[in-house]
Amino acid sequence: MLKQALEKLNITELNPMQEAAIDAAAQQDMVLLAPTGSGKTLGFLLPLLARLQANEPGMQALVLVPARELALQVAQVFRQMGTGFGVKCFYGGHATRTERSSLTNLPAVLIGTPGRIAFHLREGNISGSTIHTLVLDEFDKSLEFGFEADMEYIIRQLPNVQRRLLTSATAMQQIPAFTRLQNPVTVNFLQDIPSAPDLEIKVVSVADNDKAATLFRLLCKLGNTPTLVFCNQRDAVEELSNYLTHKRLVHGIFHGGLEQPDRERALLKFRNGTYHLLLSTDLAARGLDIPEIENVIHYELTTAETYLHRNGRTARMQAKGTAYVLLQPNERPDYLPPSLPTETLPVRPVLPPPSPWETLYLSAGKKDKISKGDVVGFLLQKGYLQKTELGLIDVQDYVTFAAVSRAKADALVQKLGNEKLKNKKVKMGRAK
Repeated sequence: MLKQALEKLNITELNPMQEAAIDAAAQQDMVLLAPTGSGKTLGFLLPLLARLQANEPGMQALVLVPARELALQVAQVFRQMGTGFGVKCFYGGHATRTERSSLTNLPAVLIGTPGRIAFHLREGNISGSTIHTLVLDEFDKSLEFGFEADMEYIIRQLPNVQRRLLTSATAMQQIPAFTRLQNPVTVNFLQDIPSAPDLEIKVVSVADNDKAATLFRLLCKLGNTPTLVFCNQRDAVEELSNYLTHKRLVHGIFHGGLEQPDRERALLKFRNGTYHLLLSTDLAARGLDIPEIENVIHYELTTAETYLHRNGRTARMQAKGTAYVLLQPNERPDYLPPSLPTETLPVRPVLPPPSPWETLYLSAGKKDKISKGDVVGFLLQKGYLQKTELGLIDVQDYVTFAAVSRAKADALVQKLGNEKLKNKKVKMGRAK
């Protein structure tokens, strides 16, 4: 089954960390320590899959993650593996009754955030009695987010767990006793963090004590290359966003203060190329699957540990990347290498051209029996798009998002606004 899952994922070879994790987890409880972007998700999903039993009633495995987006990503990877085992994803930000009603058919694997899983256990909507495998993914981040009490409660409700798998991007001096890990073997690949061979680090000197203006000049120079800008607080993200909006530089924002649909759309538009610039807090520094980021910008300074996690968003999977650190005069954190090149900036910055892509929404999704192929046919046949004018498509439960040629977006909305997709009249518009 593992071989078939890898074929579904188009993976021909596991990396050394994933192979070590599979071997370790087959024997006993495991603590998997590996940097962001190293493939930890498969490092626990493959051992989990090996423990699932066909035709066994009830839930068999529980995966706890610190963030909604990470829960959705783990569930997506599991579905792509095509195992035949059911999976459901529970998290805050939408109605609990929808999740409760979905439990008429219990999944083999349940993935969720600690707060939401604890709620369903307390309400009696789910039982942990049949769960034999527990995964605590990004455990250190869950502690940082204040989920300790919820995780402790959840684990007390799992009397028959036989294998515990804990992942973390930082080493911990002591694993809390409430995890109930029993003689775990530690698979430690954290020593690889500082040595990203394809990551170049550059200093950007802040001019005239105006950090926002310096950043704007840098962003104009970088042009339309996927770039992630990190701020320390959500207020800083909002303030910087207002500045760049005034400068007419298209971008998205991502932080914990946004409503869940807004966060999901921000990531979706960044992935599909509707915009190439995302401003974020460190919520995006860990766990999220945002591929092909060429540039990471440290707009504000942080700790050495978080600095490494931010850098881990680029130079992933044999790709190259650059990290830029904005520094005021006489400002130099100890964790920076002693000798770094300084990036020169244009005196007269020029705005990069708009992205060739625009994101449209259709008011139909999986619950309407709509597939990605249905949407492709709809847009190509009824919208007269060429294949090169259609980008990434994301089919969700009740809505679908599609990246289309920006030049064709308005005409598509006008032409297809009253058309039917699989005998269902759908609305279409630009995704806000």
